[in-house]
Amino acid sequence: MSVPVSRRTALRGAVLLGAAAGVSGLAQLGGDRGVRAAATRVDQPTIANCATWGARPPSSRVSVVQSRPNKIIVHHTAFPNSTDYSLAHAYANSRDIQDLHMDTNGWLDSGQHFTNSRGGHLTEGRHGSLYALLHGQTMVQGAHCVGQNSQAIGIENEGIYLDVQPPQALWDSLVRFCAFTCQQYAIPASEIYGHKDFNATQCPGLLHGRLPELRAAVAARLG
Repeated sequence: MSVPVSRRTALRGAVLLGAAAGVSGLAQLGGDRGVRAAATRVDQPTIANCATWGARPPSSRVSVVQSRPNKIIVHHTAFPNSTDYSLAHAYANSRDIQDLHMDTNGWLDSGQHFTNSRGGHLTEGRHGSLYALLHGQTMVQGAHCVGQNSQAIGIENEGIYLDVQPPQALWDSLVRFCAFTCQQYAIPASEIYGHKDFNATQCPGLLHGRLPELRAAVAARLG
């Protein structure tokens, strides 16, 4: 679970841990490929931890899977498309999601590992997810996609995209997040999916049709 720390300390530590985890993972690639990958290392995007956005504590202990995830699953929240792109709204959105997941769905915490706001602000979802991502060896078990919760990182994108595209800020942030997550966990860019690939749902709306574009953008960042 996340340890409450100041945002400055959390972010500074996150950058250092992210760099260490990334270099460690890349070293395992070996040879020239590892050298090329290290040269194009993806920097960690700013991700606010649970303490920073004011999360409630989980109702019970979160489970940690002692292996790396093998894919990323993209979601949309199906919440209204807010025109408030501020950081404060992103934090409020994360609290709203957690309240829904805990109070209505009866889950122990937010179901997704991370959340991406319409303003492009990233937050940790389920407690412990950011710590695991930065170290790159384990993952927190989620509750975002039936059958995939112990092997896929779930990223919720604020809004509903059944007939409109997301803001550019959200898209750009999604690319950055996926590239960093792929790097940290050695997930190929080809292993980015949408919720509807595994469950009977419309989620993530039009974002699903853009998955080839997302995979290509992430692959380009990974070099």
